Amino acid sequence: MADGTDPRLRAQQDIRDLRARIDHLGDDGIDLILRDARSHYAWTDRPVSDETLRTIYDITIAGPTSMNTCPARFVFVKSDAAKDRLAKSLKPKNVDKMKSAPITAIIAWDPEYWRRLDFLFPHEDRKPLFDGKPDYAHDTAYRNSTLQGAYFMIAARALGLDVGAMSGFSNAVVDEEFFSGNGWKSNFLCNIGYADETAIFPRLPRFAFDDICEVI
Repeated sequence: MADGTDPRLRAQQDIRDLRARIDHLGDDGIDLILRDARSHYAWTDRPVSDETLRTIYDITIAGPTSMNTCPARFVFVKSDAAKDRLAKSLKPKNVDKMKSAPITAIIAWDPEYWRRLDFLFPHEDRKPLFDGKPDYAHDTAYRNSTLQGAYFMIAARALGLDVGAMSGFSNAVVDEEFFSGNGWKSNFLCNIGYADETAIFPRLPRFAFDDICEVI
């Protein structure tokens, strides 16, 4: 580093400083991002700025991925023209949900993500792990882009927005409409904005810990 500090020692101290400043979220923060948060499918007309999208991305990209592969790619569908293109892929019941949202994010992944590992994982050449191994490359991309999509949803909630993920669409149509030029692959869609809570219904059941967890 410019000040002569060993980067590894600096990183270790940064974590100590973080834990000294804040060692856990309070109940209100946990409620906002997960425990009391809800998926939404109706929206107010309050806009979401491009600056807010950049902030969501900056938070999202800090989340961990295996070997720092960062395979997710994000397309923010905002204009009426882009929404008309996206609507071609949707099941009919999802069209109004998408069109009424200020933004619909296409959470995608780049099959060529591993070619950037010289930048993302510079201290060791990991590209041979993926080169010529399409199944391994696909599994890594799909798993980690899904993780990044989850980080994205939590980041949006943390900033006070609401989210509604959607899987009722044709990946093939989305890929043809939006990614024919770059080869990216769609994973899922996520509406983001400020929800109209009058469309909310009671929360659906969840399993209890003892139903599906083991400590061994």
